[in-house]
Amino acid sequence: MNDTADAPSAPLAIELRDIVKRFPGVVANDGVDLSVRPGTIHAIVGENGAGKSTLMKTLYGAHQPDEGTIKVYGKDMHFRSPKDAIERRIGMVFQHFMLAKNFTVWENIVLGQEPGRFWKLDVKQAKNELRELGRHYGLEVDPDALVSDLGVGDKQRCEILKVLYRGASILILDEPTAVLVPQEVDELFASLRELTRTKIMRYGQEAQPATVIFISHKLDEVLRHADAITVIRAGKTVGEVSDPSTVTARQLAEMMVGSELPTPETRESTVTRQRALEVHDLTVEGDADSARRALDRANFAVHVGEIVGIAGVEGNGQAELVEAIMGLEHASGTILLDGLDISRYSTLERKARGLGYIPEDRQKDGLALPFSIWENAILGHQRVRPYAKGPWIDRDGARARTAEIVERFDVRTPSIDVPAFALSGGNQQKLVVGREMMSEPKVLLAAHPTRGVDVGAQAVVWDILRDARAAGLATLLISADLEELIGLSDRLLVMLRGRIVAELDPSTVTPADLGSYMTGANVAEVH
Repeated sequence: MNDTADAPSAPLAIELRDIVKRFPGVVANDGVDLSVRPGTIHAIVGENGAGKSTLMKTLYGAHQPDEGTIKVYGKDMHFRSPKDAIERRIGMVFQHFMLAKNFTVWENIVLGQEPGRFWKLDVKQAKNELRELGRHYGLEVDPDALVSDLGVGDKQRCEILKVLYRGASILILDEPTAVLVPQEVDELFASLRELTRTKIMRYGQEAQPATVIFISHKLDEVLRHADAITVIRAGKTVGEVSDPSTVTARQLAEMMVGSELPTPETRESTVTRQRALEVHDLTVEGDADSARRALDRANFAVHVGEIVGIAGVEGNGQAELVEAIMGLEHASGTILLDGLDISRYSTLERKARGLGYIPEDRQKDGLALPFSIWENAILGHQRVRPYAKGPWIDRDGARARTAEIVERFDVRTPSIDVPAFALSGGNQQKLVVGREMMSEPKVLLAAHPTRGVDVGAQAVVWDILRDARAAGLATLLISADLEELIGLSDRLLVMLRGRIVAELDPSTVTPADLGSYMTGANVAEVH
């Protein structure tokens, strides 16, 4: 922490008092307080739906508070839009990256604030500025790289560089580590720490120390990296921790959800000899300009009552594997579902035969956000009862099944008629999980099933997977949470550069060991 943060006379970088924000049918923030010292990394924790993201969007100008005051470095602020917040040097990196995949890094970063004179873009200046920013803050990314070719860690750096390029000295990060592996998490926080030690000045503005506010559900990371913590529950501030070394993850969890921190550990083995899913030489070709296959001859089986975990740094073939099995990606090879070759079946036919799917991006691939909750519950099951009668949608049946999903899987909503975007991230996830589990699949493909959800929702999903395993469900689990993979899985497969390179025993492997296999530092080839 720098000297500015310790100076008793220095004004708070951010001071929010009695913030109230109402939406139809719900009070998202109900008198929230937040105090953030300059030059610090400040964490905000709370269960899904507690009001964390709403509070930060209010600070960023995306929402206007119904009541309360916002102060930035001691001055009252009234932000009508993000543009006003950006002018006050506040930048926000959202949980779902806001990057144009078909643009290069430098094009994404300067978009809307292009350097040059007389309508002429100065490309050389833009690239030089980005290289300098990257070197200065340990956030180096190739300016000419296409965003679609970047790994998730580089995309995160790109988003941070985008707000730094606009002169932000107060950075808001919403779930910045949700898709990062441990090594990438350490690199990110090392860069953020470097930011707090440096005074940022751009476009002739007064130099200020960088201040970082981040939302997270990963309590161990919060305790390791944050200088202070604010806990929010049900729209209210319920705790402020000025010294994180004085609390434990369990104490934080109790403040957040009123219960102890759950663990993903499975109970006794339920694995049988019967193979529910078999994959033989499954291959997905890479892009035309790629030198390697996206998925290279994958071979494995998942048995009835078994959870097989897939570990790997993002971008090493896990997504292609799941999409190939679901029929969303063109692939060669053979896929057997309960002994039946489904390799040439459509996605809808595969689901009808008993294949369930929890996509890694619930908002992009799992939900139609403007549609109501009951309409979203139909997706992927629109030809079967109780959602359909013959060729027609059965509204009464669909609504009754949705109400059952909401009750059984604890989807917190005032009504099944509200649009899906009105739900918190955790409740969106529980809706997707509930929709798939209520279809009683034989095999479940679960891609990052607890990404971006709080410890309460995480525990619900873990219990669902454990109970389904005990009932005989075969599950292929992909996750960036190594503790989750190790705790839930009966076997672990590691993917690297499109290939399955190791098979590990979750009862003996550690997260550090698993990370070394994922990065290629320790590889035992599986034949």
